[in-house]
Amino acid sequence: MSRTNAAILVVDDETEITDLISLFLAKEGFAVHSAHEGEAAISIAEALAPDLILLDVNLGQLDGIEVCRRLRAGPCADVPILFLSCKSEDADIVHGLSEGGDDYITKPFSPSQLVARVHAHIRRRRMRERPPEEPSSSLAFPGLEIDLKRFEVRREQEIVPLSVKEFELLSVLARQPNRVYGLDELYRLVWHTDSMGDTRTLMVHISNLRKKIEPDPSRPCYIHTVRGFGYRFSPEPTLEAAASNSI
Repeated sequence: MSRTNAAILVVDDETEITDLISLFLAKEGFAVHSAHEGEAAISIAEALAPDLILLDVNLGQLDGIEVCRRLRAGPCADVPILFLSCKSEDADIVHGLSEGGDDYITKPFSPSQLVARVHAHIRRRRMRERPPEEPSSSLAFPGLEIDLKRFEVRREQEIVPLSVKEFELLSVLARQPNRVYGLDELYRLVWHTDSMGDTRTLMVHISNLRKKIEPDPSRPCYIHTVRGFGYRFSPEPTLEAAASNSI
């Protein structure tokens, strides 16, 4: 990126919240911009091309979910979007992440937690912009190919559209087949911050990833659940694949 300070767009219909978040992020050296309704957020995002967007789910007439959809269809297709919401039910989190969100932070939240998540997503995005260090630029498995240089995944020769976080999650798992990753460990490797005990974002991404790459998501042959611990990537069908592997 050409700019020294990453640009953050904060979108919330409560001025007090945007002011508070902006204050903490500005202290961290970020260039902070704000919007209080959906249409304004889209206009600013398109003109600014921010490095990250903090987006409240409840914005009134044009809610955060629809704003996210429109941003993903435009110039902010690969910009990290972190949803902010007072809704903490699993269904709400699943809905937000399924519509293109990279992370989901429930209100009330601590400023330190928010800042840590922002730093982690910014670092991860900058790492993706660097040339790949791997000697091999692709990973090939039966029926599945992961192109680490082009950030593309193909299943049976057809490109599978993945979000940034879905691609990163699959890449981490696939680089070491059959290794078991704990939930907290996997969260740190992909989000570059501590899960603080809330790994629902990770599990939702696993569920969405399975729907896109597995021939039968209810009987995975790639991403397997290790009960009580986490996940592993096994490119060959195993006995565990015959059992339910829901999150």
